[in-house]
Amino acid sequence: MKKIYLSILFLIISINAAAHVNHYEKYNYLEYELFRNDKIIGYHKYNFIRNGNNLSVNSTVEFKIRKLGVDLYNYFAESEEIYKNDEFHSFSSKTKQNKKDKYVNISLKDEKNLLIDGSSYKGLASKDFIIGTWWNHEIIKTKAQISAISGRIIQQKVIFVGKETIKIGNKKFEALHFNFSSSDDTLPEKKKLNTDIWYEEGTYLWLKASFDKQGHWEYRLKTKK
Repeated sequence: MKKIYLSILFLIISINAAAHVNHYEKYNYLEYELFRNDKIIGYHKYNFIRNGNNLSVNSTVEFKIRKLGVDLYNYFAESEEIYKNDEFHSFSSKTKQNKKDKYVNISLKDEKNLLIDGSSYKGLASKDFIIGTWWNHEIIKTKAQISAISGRIIQQKVIFVGKETIKIGNKKFEALHFNFSSSDDTLPEKKKLNTDIWYEEGTYLWLKASFDKQGHWEYRLKTKK
């Protein structure tokens, strides 16, 4: 399918202003299976906890790469994303990649800025930037995302690839397909963003993600409650 290049303004219009986190108020739990080279290796789970006008999104990711019965790579991460009155308030995560620890804590600095304390970046960032947790489709509108692992700021460009019918398990979905790539061409290849994301048309539920990095990786929706 021919790629259609859209401006940020057109992207905002195309999702019909349904871009606040309260758009997800009917979801309490989302679970995704993680595949590498079409073999399941782990999961990514989200719990949505509400208290009045406050929302806490707790996330757990775990996967393991094994070969001949030997663990080659272990990954575990936990995070909490907090919104108050439909506005971002804070984010924190801890990640264990084999024996390497990474972290990030993000809070509101003032009306225009976020304060980031992460293992890869410490400093200010625009309040318009969004944490790279794919459940929130507002990420398609921002010029940069913030790594949910280390706090690194990733300047991005977003391409609307088109509408597609995709199949996950035995179920078909009408989906909106986007590609995210790094807008900074000077980055080394291993740090460049190149990820495809599918959201369900109408609900904007995150359905699937895929990227290539030492193999082909896919997140696929398993459960929604």
